[in-house]
Amino acid sequence: MCLDKAVLGFAGIVVLISLALGWYVSPYFFLLTAFAGVNMLQASFTGFCPAAIVFKKLGARPGNAFS
Repeated sequence: MCLDKAVLGFAGIVVLISLALGWYVSPYFFLLTAFAGVNMLQASFTGFCPAAIVFKKLGARPGNAFS
């Protein structure tokens, strides 16, 4: 799996899990959804993504979006 797909897949999983937890457990879990959205937004402008760094160290092959 390339780095771009890994990061986008991880972000999607975080958003869906936090939405489910916010709906069934506590509305405070919606803050995790907001954090994921803000992180994706800042990564689109700066190119810095902590998840991309972690996946790169785990051996994901390089993609086009995160260098």
